[in-house]
Amino acid sequence: MSIGIRVSARTALAAAAAGLGLLGAAAPQVAAADRPVPAVSAEADGHTNAIAAAQPTAAAAGATVCGTGYKLYKAQILPDASRKATLFVYVKGSNPASNDAPTCAILDNNTSGAKWMKIKLCSNYTAEGCASDAGTYSQYAGPVYRKHGGCGTVTSLMKTSSGSRTYLVNNVQDSTNCN
Repeated sequence: MSIGIRVSARTALAAAAAGLGLLGAAAPQVAAADRPVPAVSAEADGHTNAIAAAQPTAAAAGATVCGTGYKLYKAQILPDASRKATLFVYVKGSNPASNDAPTCAILDNNTSGAKWMKIKLCSNYTAEGCASDAGTYSQYAGPVYRKHGGCGTVTSLMKTSSGSRTYLVNNVQDSTNCN
C-alpha cells in the first residue's frame, strides 16, 4: 500500500461524477481528479520530476498530507530500483535550498504489507533539532516537519519488524540541495 491508497476514495468520487456527466450534469473537474498533478518546486531536479511524473498520485497525496503551500522538492526511490520505499521531501517558499525553508518529509511504503519505518528530518539550525516518526505502517511514515528544514538531513529507515536487525532501507541524505 502507499499514499496513493488514501486518495482512492477521491478517484471513486470522480468516477461517480463522470457517470453523472453522462446523464447531462457537467463535471469538468473530473479529468483533473483522475490525473492528480503534484505541485513540484521549480528548483526540483530532473530525477525528482521523473519520479513525480511516474508516481503522480503518491506525489500529490504527499503534498496534501504535508499541507497547504508545500511543493515537492526531492523524491528518491529507496534503497535502489527494487523500490521498497519512496522518500518525498516538500518545501514552502521561493528558495527551497535556503536553510530557512519550512520542510516536510514522508517515507512512502511501496511494499505489499506493513513494515517498521522511521523518518527523521533534522534542521540545519542545531537549536531546532530533529523531528521523527516511527512505527509499523502499511502506507507511510510521517509527515515530519522542521520550520528551518532546508539544508538539513533526512533519515529513512525500513525493516520487516521493529525487532529485525536487517534494514530494507537505511538512507541518510540532505533534505535539500545546499552548496
